Amino acid sequence: MCGRYATARQRQELLDTFDIGFDATEEALEADYNVAPTKPVPAVLERAPRSASKESPEEVVRQLCTLRWGLVPSWAKDLSIGSRMINARVETVHEKPAFRKAFAQRRCLLPADGYFEWYALEDAKGKPRKQPFFIRPRDGKIMAMAGLYEFWRSPDGEWIPTCTVITTEATDDLGRIHDRMPMIVQPERWDAWLDPSRTEPDEVRELLVPAMAGTMEAYPVANSVGNVRNNGPELIQPSPNGDISKDSETLF
Repeated sequence: MCGRYATARQRQELLDTFDIGFDATEEALEADYNVAPTKPVPAVLERAPRSASKESPEEVVRQLCTLRWGLVPSWAKDLSIGSRMINARVETVHEKPAFRKAFAQRRCLLPADGYFEWYALEDAKGKPRKQPFFIRPRDGKIMAMAGLYEFWRSPDGEWIPTCTVITTEATDDLGRIHDRMPMIVQPERWDAWLDPSRTEPDEVRELLVPAMAGTMEAYPVANSVGNVRNNGPELIQPSPNGDISKDSETLF
């Protein structure tokens, strides 16, 4: 699963990279090096502006907005279910009741610099421990994770937009750390993935292709990332004491 990631790009870079025509973010976008479930995250999606209505519909536009990480289906009784809906498996996302409607109509891209996974190993005394790794594109470009979004209405009438990250099997070079990884949408597929008029599940599934082996890199980082209160660029810096074994390279 993908349970932590980093997203630290400036607003203007996101607007330019994704060719966004409407900035729907209401607050300043701050770099977050330790994104955890239920936190607000930047997202790219296509829909009519919030001011549109059935009586006076507006053209669908590409937007930059913020969503709460952890999808909450419209039929959910409360927000708490979102903490269990941070990921959706690509193998079943089109058929699961919590995700299938969003998969057909409400898809988004979740920009990230990379994500964290924990590798299980033993310390010098044979006790189990987990070493955090940061995994990112080798070319340093923005990683556009495939996501879905949904709107949930609270008992007091507030509409809360939420999202989930679609995951797939990890490529061979990353599978040694964890068997799952975020599904990454390549730039040439962004338009089709975001297009809300593309609703046929089989056509949408064809857009999701696992990342090619060798395009991602991983390295150990400090254990401080495990505490959600820690946040800063130091969390994604390589840890000199984090090799997974004596004969392993720090970066692979």
